Amino acid sequence: MERPESFEKMKQLCRRIQDVFREIQEDLTPYKTERFYRLAPMRLYTLSKRHFVLVFVVFFFCFGVSTLIGVSGPKIISENYYNGLSFSTNGSKSGPFDLQSPPLSNYNQQLWLTCIIQLDSSNLSWEELGVNVDLQGVTQDASVMRISDNIHNKNRSLRCAAHQPACDEIIVLHLGYLNYTQYKINVSFRNLQDGLKDKIKNVTFVFKMYNATFSQVEIWFRFVFVVMTFIVTCMFAHSLRKFSMRDWGIEQKWMSILLPLLLLYNDPFFPLSFLVNSWFPGTLDAFFQALFLCALLLFWLCVYHGIRVQGDRRFLTFYLPKLLVVGLLWLSAVTLGIWQTVNELQDPTYQYKVDIQNFQGMKVFFLLLVAVYVLYLVFLVLCACSELKNAPYMDLRLKFLTALTLLVLVISVIILYLRFGSKALQDNFVSELSTHYQNSAEFLSFYGLLNFYLYTLAFVYSPSRNALYDSQLKDNPAFSMLNDSDDEVIYGSDYEEMPLQNGRAIKASAKYQDESESD
Repeated sequence: MERPESFEKMKQLCRRIQDVFREIQEDLTPYKTERFYRLAPMRLYTLSKRHFVLVFVVFFFCFGVSTLIGVSGPKIISENYYNGLSFSTNGSKSGPFDLQSPPLSNYNQQLWLTCIIQLDSSNLSWEELGVNVDLQGVTQDASVMRISDNIHNKNRSLRCAAHQPACDEIIVLHLGYLNYTQYKINVSFRNLQDGLKDKIKNVTFVFKMYNATFSQVEIWFRFVFVVMTFIVTCMFAHSLRKFSMRDWGIEQKWMSILLPLLLLYNDPFFPLSFLVNSWFPGTLDAFFQALFLCALLLFWLCVYHGIRVQGDRRFLTFYLPKLLVVGLLWLSAVTLGIWQTVNELQDPTYQYKVDIQNFQGMKVFFLLLVAVYVLYLVFLVLCACSELKNAPYMDLRLKFLTALTLLVLVISVIILYLRFGSKALQDNFVSELSTHYQNSAEFLSFYGLLNFYLYTLAFVYSPSRNALYDSQLKDNPAFSMLNDSDDEVIYGSDYEEMPLQNGRAIKASAKYQDESESD
């Protein structure tokens, strides 16, 4: 009799070992399913309707405060106008014009020289104009240094609208960083036809640079956003410390990526632009901005697709198409920026919009990528809304993200219209997103919008302080009904959606129920 009893004990031991091995194998299987009964909870699940209203009110309040501070801030661009005919030899309308920039400091950041030609009549619609530029720099000891041995020759298009005596503004040169305290510029026009020369009434040159007061404001507010982002990132990581990374939801995983990228978007290295006379800090800032914005685009695609597809997220079928679309957008933007910077170092009169023959093709390619991205995103949103409209918790995650994102996109479109709607873009790629701000309000509203958007998402996706205790009770059906709150009754419980998950959640629920009954 001893042998059968020992044999039965051995069989029970083997079964227990198999059960333990099976559980360990399920835990170690990466991303086979979202495992809702083990996912790290979100604060989003515990918010009532009043809390949601309060979240949006706080978001609007912070955004409004940043905008009001910007309204009272200084003007971003300083402009100095010079009558070109008074600086030309013998009052010649074709030059040469001997110009001298105002005294400059590192707080002026960049320098533009533009030209506005006024005609007696505006019958002229388009004319090819040649511009010769000779550039010299003045150091602090008043010595003059020739920046380039050659005179830069460029062709510019002179466009004049009907019934407007002033033609469109022409960019003569742009300096991405200031290496001298002052610049002497000799400008002359060539290939002027006799009919056009007789129609010229006046030539006005405009020096544009950043306002030194705004540069100081920009340093302080970027520093504030960097500190706030660092605090939010640490608090978000601290709230998830009790949960394994494999148990994070897809939104929580993406927030752990976007928050450090937002820190780079605010650019903690921005003060280097005022300490180092180099093109590198400005290019690094543009690189960080493009990286964060493209990561945000990728986040929307992955979340709207991943919230619907809870099974295997393979790289080839899930991530590769999204990386291809967003990666090409990022690559085209960074390529144009690097191309412009490299050529500007050799020729300050260089403009990629005019001097690249294939620029229109690149522009069409970029717009096609944007159209493909928008269609892809709309398709994912519609599919997610149709499939998850009755799924508890999933529907809540989808509605909140869609509402907040749509709100941010609408505000962004309004800001972009206020910035670029009235005039055409005038500056090069590296700086055109910054130099056309009319006032500090547009700068702070755009930066504050993206920062507060990420802060709000980090708040609702982070677990609450007692999230671990609540999640442990919810894993046990014997206690879940006793601890359901009113919000859980409204939004549904975890086990209402478990049958969607290949039967694994049902087995887990039955297992806990058997254990509770045996106890």
